[in-house]
Order: sequence, then structure tokens, then C-alpha cells
Amino acid sequence: MGFYDLSKENRIALVTKIDTEILNDFENNLLDNTIPYFSDEDTYIRKAGYLAIGKIFKLKKVSTAQIVTLLNNLFLFEKEKIRQTTINAAGEIGKIDFESVVHFFDKGLFDEHHSVRNAVIGSIKKMSEKNSKPVLSWAKKYLHHENKEIRREICHGIELIGRTHPQDILPLLKELQNDETSRVKNTLIHVLGQIAYKKGCLETVIAELNTWNNKELVEKAIDEIVDVHHRYKDFAIHTQEEAINYIINHYNQK
Repeated sequence: MGFYDLSKENRIALVTKIDTEILNDFENNLLDNTIPYFSDEDTYIRKAGYLAIGKIFKLKKVSTAQIVTLLNNLFLFEKEKIRQTTINAAGEIGKIDFESVVHFFDKGLFDEHHSVRNAVIGSIKKMSEKNSKPVLSWAKKYLHHENKEIRREICHGIELIGRTHPQDILPLLKELQNDETSRVKNTLIHVLGQIAYKKGCLETVIAELNTWNNKELVEKAIDEIVDVHHRYKDFAIHTQEEAINYIINHYNQK
């Protein structure tokens, strides 16, 4: 039976059980209870597992060093779901203390399994939203990595902070404007679109795009921004017509 097949009361009880058993493991330097939760087929069971680590860290019930040591052990497992959940657990810590868990993301970026790499992207998003400075400093060193997938993943990963603080990530995105790989360019265009429909962001993005030299990419980004204001019309700050008018008046096409 899956997590959401349970009643609300039973889900609450299960989360409490997971929290208690994982805490017991980490207090006693064990992983007996943690491994089954981290490897469960149900996404929401695994999520409860990595959120339990975040709770242990925040409540300081176990030292950070001991938590990281046990996560290091979990990351050695062959089963990709365990490594995936470990990355997500590290992300919960990284929202507050990125330096203690940075090595998980250095390794996870190059993991053989896509689900682990995707967990890195997801973790970058949630960490950069809460703890942007060290996360973005770390991301910057991978912007020009020889592996195109690493560049794409970093571009995708820093998207979320751009929705509230576009000025923080636009200089990093600018460094990718002349990337020759289609997947990287398409991700860059997507991220610009995802930023631009949020409050106060269209103005910042258009001002920034006026400074870019790759006009072909910028034109595609403008098209995406206009389209996003239609696709997400129920969530966008501006209507599509308002966005178009703003772009006409403020985008320098020279």
C-alpha cells in the first residue's frame, strides 16, 4: 500500500514512525531502519526518510559530523534509490549548512544514474532558495564544465532562486549564452522564461538581456518569455499583452 493510499491519520502515524526509527538509527550510529526507507519504491516514503534527516539536523539531536558520516555510508550503496534519497537528505542540510554536504553534490553530479543527478538538480533548487550565496558560488565553477550535461544541470538547478532574486543568477546564465550545445541553450531559454513571469522579474530579465551579445539566443528567449505569459496566465504577474508591450518599449534589438 502506497503512502497516499493511507488515510491522513495513518500517514501522520507513519511519518512519526519513520522519524522515530531513523532518529534511533542515527543516535546509535546504525542504518538498519534507514536503509529500507531510503530504498522504498514509494517516492513519498523516501521523501519522509530524507525529511527525517532534516528534522534531526535542525533539532541538533545528532551532531552534523555524525549525520554526514552516516550519509556518506549510504551514498556508497549500489541501489540508486538510496543514493538519490541521500542526495535529497544532504539537500535538507544544505539549506542551512551547505559546506558540510557540498561533497555529495560534487559526486552526485557525475553519478551514473539519472535519478541521482536529478536529485542534485532538485536539491540545488531548494538550497539556493534558502541559502543562495554558497550554492551559487559552487554552481559557478561548473558553468563551463566540459560535460554538456553538467552545464545543463547547473543551469536548471539555479532556476528557482531566479524567480525571487533574478539579479543573483542572471550573471551566471549570461556565461552560458554562447554555449554550442542545443540542450544547454534550450535549458537556458527555458530558465529565462521561468524567471520572467514572476513579480518584478520581467523588468530585470529584459534589462539583462539588453547586455547579451548572442542576439539569436536572446530573440528565442524573448519568444519564450512571451509564450510563458500565455501558458502560465493564471500565475503570471503580467498579462501576455502587458509583457509584449513592456518588451517592445524596453528591449533594445540593436
